[in-house]
Amino acid sequence: MESKTLISSIRENISKVMVGSEETINLLLTALIAEGHVLIEDVPGMGKTVLAKSLAKSVSLEFNRIQFTPDLLPSDVTGLNYFDQKANDFVFSPGPAFCNLLLADEINRATPRTQSSLLECMGERQITVDGVTRPLSAPFFVIATQNPIETLGTYPLPEAQLDRFLMRISMASPTKEQERAILQRFMKEEPLETLQSVCTREDILALQKQAKEIYIHPVLLDYMIDLVQATRSWPNIDMGVSPRGSLALVRAVRAYALVRGGAYVVPEDIKTVAVPVLAHRLQLSGSVGSTDAQKKAMTDVLSSVALPTEDWSK
Repeated sequence: MESKTLISSIRENISKVMVGSEETINLLLTALIAEGHVLIEDVPGMGKTVLAKSLAKSVSLEFNRIQFTPDLLPSDVTGLNYFDQKANDFVFSPGPAFCNLLLADEINRATPRTQSSLLECMGERQITVDGVTRPLSAPFFVIATQNPIETLGTYPLPEAQLDRFLMRISMASPTKEQERAILQRFMKEEPLETLQSVCTREDILALQKQAKEIYIHPVLLDYMIDLVQATRSWPNIDMGVSPRGSLALVRAVRAYALVRGGAYVVPEDIKTVAVPVLAHRLQLSGSVGSTDAQKKAMTDVLSSVALPTEDWSK
């Protein structure tokens, strides 16, 4: 099955459950194909968990969910060694992070120590416990959620943790027509329970490989560099985007071009993913942790850097 048909099948399958989330679904597929991770920041009840489960079912990936709480320990995420009396030896019990798609629900409710247990598996696709390193099976995709309006009993994610996420996105509020469709769809049945897989794990790995071959015109590569460079000297931005952010932007625009069915990157791909990919990496003067301020700053940078016009194909 060609990539355009495959991605369209996944998108349509998720849409059997989700209503009015087309752009969010596209960005989620982009992050998966770009081998990144996603932080969904939104109020409760917007369908974050349902979206993650719908994606896992659609692509036939092993799915695990961790409900982050203040008393959660790092071993509750990664696993631990325990003494087996029958074997008279220590045996490793894998934690829920050993999967293909991990939902880290309300990640900011766990202590920094537990949050940091995800750093290695997100960055290096491996987990080290008691000196033994175990690789994670590909693909490995983390969807983390947090509530932006609740601060009691939460621990803000440090910059090093935020930088591990390819994107930070939110769920769009439904229109009246979309909300009516949601109510009608869920009144008589639970569509998530009957959702069937439309592709395999191998299909996803093939898409990830294909995304790396998407062509980027040298002028557009320079444009992305100019965007990143501008964040490092922009007023009210104390720390701009790092080289890791530059690499993340390149991976994201290639994957997004594949998701929309293109063979090469166009300027609209960059403008679409730049804010979700780069805004959460900015440290602003006097606006620590302000999502809206970060988005506005990145939008201002986008508006200020001249967009080149060329023939973007090879």
